[in-house]
Amino acid sequence: MRYSRTIGAALMAATLAVPVFAQHGTPVNRSADSLTVAVFGDWPYSVHLRDTAAPFLLDSINSDPHVRLVVHVGDIHSGSMPCTGAGLNPLPAGSNPGWNQSIWDIFQQFHDPFVYTPGDNEWSDCHKVKQSSSGAPLNELAAVRNLFFPTAGLTLGEHPRQVISQATDFDSEHPEDAQFVENVIWEQSRTVFVTMNVPGGSNDDAATWVAPFTNNQAQMDERNEREAANLRWLAKAFDMAEADGAAAVVVISQADMWDTEAALTNYTPLVTELANRTVEFGKPALLLNGDSHRFQVGQPLADPSSAIGMIHNTQAVPNLTRIVVQGALTADGNNPRKWLRLTIDPRAPGVFSWENVSYCEASPAPGSPLPACPE
Repeated sequence: MRYSRTIGAALMAATLAVPVFAQHGTPVNRSADSLTVAVFGDWPYSVHLRDTAAPFLLDSINSDPHVRLVVHVGDIHSGSMPCTGAGLNPLPAGSNPGWNQSIWDIFQQFHDPFVYTPGDNEWSDCHKVKQSSSGAPLNELAAVRNLFFPTAGLTLGEHPRQVISQATDFDSEHPEDAQFVENVIWEQSRTVFVTMNVPGGSNDDAATWVAPFTNNQAQMDERNEREAANLRWLAKAFDMAEADGAAAVVVISQADMWDTEAALTNYTPLVTELANRTVEFGKPALLLNGDSHRFQVGQPLADPSSAIGMIHNTQAVPNLTRIVVQGALTADGNNPRKWLRLTIDPRAPGVFSWENVSYCEASPAPGSPLPACPE
């Protein structure tokens, strides 16, 4: 369903709902100036990365004179680390109740506005034995929302900015969408950005939650409500882009919806909507995700007859580019310490350009400006 509200009305509603945001600007800035964004995800994946590598990442991004925005695409610990045990009494033996707070503390040290979208490891997979059966998924999601999204429509970071949150700007015909405070939209450098809670692994949280957290009805309800809300939110972002004459759209979520080593069928409705709206938009669109850890760039929907194109069977979409950001250590030992420097220039034909930036090196050469990565 398309949103009938004008952009002005939407902004007025957001402003009236949270008037304290005046000091943080507006979620719509149609300047044609270029924008540099630091993007990373699947980080930190260990206590070691949190405690020893975080200062290097912070310094690398904070000292970059061009960066004006930081984005984390989800997974704030590994899939073999415990969750917080939120809301459970007694706490599961393997839980780590302080982990999320320690990551929030790091996120708040980034100088620029910091946008985060949740991954599977911090909520939907917390029931799994490999995560020490350390959390009830719905409890963990509620804890993530309470900590990382305490004020609907305001980012994290030392200098937060205003965004439009689905919690306050939901479709009036679907008030249930108000629970998705983590889904946000903003416009900057003639580009509309949209985040959606799309966890990787387990086919968008379709793997049955295991005892003692088994609750098939609650799990099905959550997944169905989230999918429907995401579809409406994605449509809203493209409606805004078309109404404003935006030069591009950036879609941000955690799941690698083309990971051939995982089940993917439940992502097809979202990919189909993304395909249809991107073709209709007719200008460059960029999808940023993590989940599979190894950096890659491609156009997964450009050729419907290709192996990757047949995964979701959409129409051909030549104007969609997808970037998987480099994550932490992969199974084959690939472990570069890098973040993605994304440049958005609405006056350039392709709008987007990017490069990976190392924030430390295993064995820096003499005279290298990079520090040695902690062992």
